[in-house]
Amino acid sequence: MRKQLCDALVARSRRPDMVFLTGDLGFMALEPLQDAMNDRFINAGVAEQNMVSVAAAMAREGLDAWVYSIAPFCYARPFEQIRNDVAFHNLPVKLIGNGGGYGYGVMGPTHHAIEDYGVLLSLPNMSAFIPAFDEDVEAVLDRAGGAQKPAYIRLGRGEIPKGYAVPTYAPWRQLLQGDGKTVVVAGPLVGTYLAALEALPQSSRPNLWVVTELPLDGNSPPPEFIAQLASGRGVCVVEEHVRRGGLGAELALFMLGKGIHPGAFQHLYARAHHYASYGSQNFLRAQSGLDVPSLLAALSKHDS
Repeated sequence: MRKQLCDALVARSRRPDMVFLTGDLGFMALEPLQDAMNDRFINAGVAEQNMVSVAAAMAREGLDAWVYSIAPFCYARPFEQIRNDVAFHNLPVKLIGNGGGYGYGVMGPTHHAIEDYGVLLSLPNMSAFIPAFDEDVEAVLDRAGGAQKPAYIRLGRGEIPKGYAVPTYAPWRQLLQGDGKTVVVAGPLVGTYLAALEALPQSSRPNLWVVTELPLDGNSPPPEFIAQLASGRGVCVVEEHVRRGGLGAELALFMLGKGIHPGAFQHLYARAHHYASYGSQNFLRAQSGLDVPSLLAALSKHDS
């Protein structure tokens, strides 16, 4: 998604008030943005705490401030500055974290961003955007950039089947229809499931949804989704994020508050930072039970 990010930011950089700060990252990807912005493109160096505080000060002065780093360096290292300088003052700084989830797999647990949006959504005024497809990035930047409050944008990589026509962006999108359970996925992980779920017979094919904006109190589920939950056929939430603080927890609280009884509730999530072996993002997803066979097994578990 970095190319789409760069293209969208280059278009936005026509605004003279936009500033972009990077923590010494973005090489071989963001050079067109640097060329377009000149002095407004700032390499803050390996000093993420300072970078966030500087961005907060710029936003306080009325500038359109964007901050970029790999995901763990974007939210974990400067968390106190995000909390104190950005969130507490409700400053519209936009944090862009690349490689969300297990995106930097072989680099180990220090580089896994599997608690990122849950941690940040615990702060006041914060919202999170998790684009599912490359084609979502431009719309996500427009929506995040148009909001006068802080936001975190978690970038991954588009993983759709060849030839798949990506639907127009919306915070909630139904990608498949069927007579089975309801499956709701956060972000780009959904692309890995499309082909396998579409191949299921109508009777067991799930109603597949993707969610790209949190929290739910600012992004209510659509009536069609709520009706599917209320059918009692069961719901399965899938996210490359730890169990606490993520989409699964948000949806469970939403249903409890609305008195919705979906039947079986299943949650597939990132189970650990450490495993016995290091590996790629796909390897770590399989270890956590987020791969296609694990989802298919979960969907069939209560069908008999």
